[in-house]
Amino acid sequence: MSDEGSVIRREVRIDNVRALGRDYPPKRRKEIRKALVTLHANEVMAVNIYKAQITAKPCEFNTQLTAAMFNEMTHMQDFQLKLYEYGFKPSRLRWAKWAAGYVIGVGSRILGSRRILKTGIWAETKAIEHYGRFLQAADWDEETRPILEKDRADEVAHLERWKSFLKNPDPIC
Repeated sequence: MSDEGSVIRREVRIDNVRALGRDYPPKRRKEIRKALVTLHANEVMAVNIYKAQITAKPCEFNTQLTAAMFNEMTHMQDFQLKLYEYGFKPSRLRWAKWAAGYVIGVGSRILGSRRILKTGIWAETKAIEHYGRFLQAADWDEETRPILEKDRADEVAHLERWKSFLKNPDPIC
């Protein structure tokens, strides 16, 4: 899933969790907060899209959807942790992204596996754009920037995976 090929969840030890950025200037904190809140809410949506798309049928496509969902869950946790480390909280409106993810996921599932793939391509393309924008928009600390870069690389891997499934003329599942 990641640029390392098989790492879905990075190891986090208790010593890795600490307060960050409390002494940053208000403008820098505002940029970081906006990015983290947005990325967290978007990952909540991504988790629900995949969760709603997975069927009970045992096939490689469902296995890949499950792995993608799990990977998106780690991204969501990455940003939730960073929000609290910086002294922020997730958006109170994240339930709207949760609901949107569920609706998009169920809707694409009803329309079939090709629509699931096209939805995944759309969602991952948007995620890559968001990551790129937020990597540039905020002055990240040396610990948080690599997490954003790794999570963005995961999204690129998802995008390539869904494109390769879509190119395959054989039945997906």
